[in-house]
Amino acid sequence: MDFRDEPAIAAFRDEVRAWIETLAPHERDLSPGVEAMTAAHLEVIAGVRRKLSAKGWSAPAWPTEYGGMGATVRQQAVFNEELAYHRVPGPDFIAINYVGPTLMLYGTDEQKRRYLPPILRGEEVWCQGYSEPGAGSDLASLQARAEVRGDDIVINGQKIWTSNAHRADWVFMLVRTDPAAPKHRGISYVLVDMKSAGIEVRPLINMAGSHEFNEVFFSDVVVPKQNLVGELNRGWYVGMATLDFERSAIGLVASMRRDLEDLVASRRLDGRPLGDSARLELADRFTETEVVRALSLRILSMQEHQLVPNYEASMAKMFTSELNQRIARTGLKLLGMTGGASAPADGMARRWVHHYLRTVANTIEGGSSEIQRNVVATRGLGLPRG
Repeated sequence: MDFRDEPAIAAFRDEVRAWIETLAPHERDLSPGVEAMTAAHLEVIAGVRRKLSAKGWSAPAWPTEYGGMGATVRQQAVFNEELAYHRVPGPDFIAINYVGPTLMLYGTDEQKRRYLPPILRGEEVWCQGYSEPGAGSDLASLQARAEVRGDDIVINGQKIWTSNAHRADWVFMLVRTDPAAPKHRGISYVLVDMKSAGIEVRPLINMAGSHEFNEVFFSDVVVPKQNLVGELNRGWYVGMATLDFERSAIGLVASMRRDLEDLVASRRLDGRPLGDSARLELADRFTETEVVRALSLRILSMQEHQLVPNYEASMAKMFTSELNQRIARTGLKLLGMTGGASAPADGMARRWVHHYLRTVANTIEGGSSEIQRNVVATRGLGLPRG
């Protein structure tokens, strides 16, 4: 493939960059998760999303009939890349990439009218209720129960590692509605108002001190049966389905490149010369980001040709998450004694300490590296299982 932007894509990239320049300084270059997510931070994010909505860019890849811009795979990638590089809050990833596409495929007309417009306007925040204490990598073994009682569905059970549940308005979740069925069957896909009686959200604080994840308990939570998406007991297939939205790691590549550039700039500003070992290590990290970009472009090329990435996506996810850890270690090493402080006063040092601690989870969340290696081995290399 040609790694250069074709004229139409280059023009779109310029348009996105020009729009980013119109944002206020506090809406760009947001500190990547170092500070607590205060009400002020959340309002900045909400404000940027309102501006994206006004521009018609809340859901670039959505079809125009549903309020999207009908962007191509390459346009979606450019959009993600530029927002990530400039650290601009993007649209609600879960709502735009999971909930919306699923409702377009399986939702009723009433469900589409109710949920899609608020998602586009950035008015409702969503979280995903899939993982459970005993159902992570083997999601189909989930045990949260739901019983149909007349016009209602009553849910009991627990979900864990639920990102943003403490701020979400809604959760889309998989529940077992037929315990006697084989484990991939008897599962239903339900939309649940997080303000419903019987829902308890407990925070899970990670080692970096961030509150992103939660465990959520459901005790006799009553949900209208009209919130069922797709057929009863066929939710596994609904939950696994998505539209062909951008699945590459192109946005993460841009973020990592920006982190490295900031690191180099900070060392230049403090006047300390880089030794040969440090320069070689930085060169390795920059080179590896180009490797990830090549893997991402391969995925984009496949999608442009209507091919579904499989082990290719696992390769990109695994390499990206492990590279993010290596970048964090390099950053902390280059900061020297400042980077080892438990609560460094310097803003750059504080950012890298947080980055170092937060990236520990990268090779676990979203599918562990062990699982990704198994996918590459069996589906990519054709090796036998077990």
